[in-house]
Formats: sequence, C-alpha cells, structure tokens
Amino acid sequence: MKEIDLKLQGKIKRLTNETFKFDERVKDGWFSAVYFLKTREIAKRYKQDNTVLMQFFQRKHAVLCGTDEAIALVKCFADHPENLEIYSLKDGDKITPFETVLTIKGPYQDFGFLEGIIDGILSRRTSVATNVYNVSKAAAISGKQKPVIFMGDRDDHFTQQAGDGYAAYIGGSTAQATPAMNEWWGKEGMGTMPHALIQLFNGDIVAATKAYKETFPEDELVSLVDYNNDVITDSLKLAREFGSELKGVRVDTSRTMIDKYFLRNQHLLGTFDPRGVNANLIFALRKALDDEGFHHVKIVVSGGFNEERIAEFEKAGVPVDMYGIGSSLLKINTGFTGDCVMLNGKPSAKAGRRHRPNPRLEKVCD
Repeated sequence: MKEIDLKLQGKIKRLTNETFKFDERVKDGWFSAVYFLKTREIAKRYKQDNTVLMQFFQRKHAVLCGTDEAIALVKCFADHPENLEIYSLKDGDKITPFETVLTIKGPYQDFGFLEGIIDGILSRRTSVATNVYNVSKAAAISGKQKPVIFMGDRDDHFTQQAGDGYAAYIGGSTAQATPAMNEWWGKEGMGTMPHALIQLFNGDIVAATKAYKETFPEDELVSLVDYNNDVITDSLKLAREFGSELKGVRVDTSRTMIDKYFLRNQHLLGTFDPRGVNANLIFALRKALDDEGFHHVKIVVSGGFNEERIAEFEKAGVPVDMYGIGSSLLKINTGFTGDCVMLNGKPSAKAGRRHRPNPRLEKVCD
C-alpha cells in the first residue's frame, strides 16, 4: 500500500504570530518553570555576553507539529528576538528518534525561560498529529483511504481545540467537529446530529431527521441511528423515508450495549463480542441496506475507536465508509526535550547529550 502523503509537507507557508492567541503573561514568566526564571536572572547578572545553542528533539518516529507555534512564541516573547538565530523543520515533517527539529541560538537570558513552553507545544501538537496519522494509515489498510473525522471536543479542555484541530489536520484528518478546531487552517466544522436531537423527538428517528433536513437543507443528510439500540431497523426506516436524499448513517452504540438485532437473532451469538459497534453488526447493517437497494447509503462509525480497532476492522473488510474518533487521538505520547549543547560556538552539554546537527533544518526568516 502506498504510504499516505502528508497534505501540507513542503506546500504551506509557516503560520504567523497573528494565528495564535498567546496569553501575554508568557512574557512575565507566568508559564515558565521557576528554575528557568532564576537562571535567566543569573545569566543577566554574570554571563550576559554568552551565546548558547538550544536544540529540541524527541525519541520516536513521529509526525512533527507545533514548530510554527513555537517559533511565533519566541518571536512574541523573547527579549530581542531579532538577534536570535532560529532553524527548524516544518509542521508535517516525519521525524526520527533524537532528530533535531528546532534550534535557537542567542543569549540564554533572552529566550531560555521559554524552553519548557516550547517543549509542551511540540509535545502536544506532535502527539495529536502522529496519532491521527497512524489512525489514517490504519483506515487505509483495505487499500482505500477511509476519511477520519476528529471528534475530540468533549475529551479535553475547550481551549485546546484550535491547536488540536490543526495538529489533527496535519496528521491527516478529513474534518473536525467544531469551528474552533478549524480556526488555524480556514475550514468549517462538520457534524450532523447528537443523541439529544433524537431525544427531543421522543426517539422518533424519522421525525428528528426530517426536522434536520428542513432546517439544514444544504447539508448532506447523515443520521445517527443507535438512539433506540436498533440500528438496522432505524437505518431501514430512514432509507425508506428519504431514499437517495439519505447519504449516510452513523452508528455509535455504547460498548456496554448489545444491539437489538442480536437479541432477535440469538443464534448468531457465542463466537464474538456482540457489544458496541462490532464488525458483525456493521456487516449485517450493510447487507440489510443493500438487500433493499440502498447501496448509496454510507456507514459512519464512532465510539471508542483507535488505531488498533480500526486496523482490525480494515483487515476484516468491515464495510465502514468513515471513522469518527475522539479521545484516542489526544493521548500525549511524544515528549520533547530542549538542551543547550553549544556555548560560545563550542560543544558544551550535559553528559549523554551532544550537538546533533540536522541538514534538514531551515533557517527561519522574519
């Protein structure tokens, strides 16, 4: 299988300082570890003329993200940023363990206090981008790239949505759940209906979908079908009512529930886990739709999906057309480290660390 292309690699200008809504207290050291702030004061007092080279790396194969944000942070809050020399890889670059992704050269007191914040930016953004990239690769195992919707709005603090949405886009997600998630890359949020909409119509999936269609006639009609825990019955009701206008159904059955289809067909039980959105349920749903001629209706699945579960579905040929994923994409599993490795042009680093030049780094211009 051909490896997924990273959509933005080498094709995008860096995001500018105007993109990010930084808290102005960064300048005062509010978000910096106290020992960095103390070192800044000592450097000002005793080593004002020293120049250090700080390099940033991590320890895994990953998809890099957060460089533009980190550079913008330095330009906004470092003292005399015009005198700093910055080299960096780009968001979307694939990186290897211990590869240098960013270097900053200048007086320590001018930028050193930002080290931990830069580590945090790179760690979070790269983790999300890499998680999404790996999920997207899993969603292409069958030979066809299945779209991935980033639905992480309920899995973390809302203030993270813009950055996480951008990182998910860098990693390969097709769409995002909220307007904020799309803010940094200029798209719109995507979504249809929650369970609450169906509840407002007392569980009448047809009435709820009709109301949605009349209110948002320009949207592609995709309905959530697990509210009554009977996804095949409700999907067929919708397909019969809306015909070619119904573009898809989304199955989000809880992992603690067994769909009524299996309760009606208990002879099928005993050889698989029937809870939640399982492969046998989706196979049965696809067959039921196809048997009545509704081949055009796509199947979207969500609820607890991650890289491993998607890979299992794809290897088994489960007829899923799109995956909606949330919490598994927000796991922070890539940690960055910043090290001062050169002092006044000469190698100088703690034991076990050294200057690791990287010919892929590009000088960052204003």
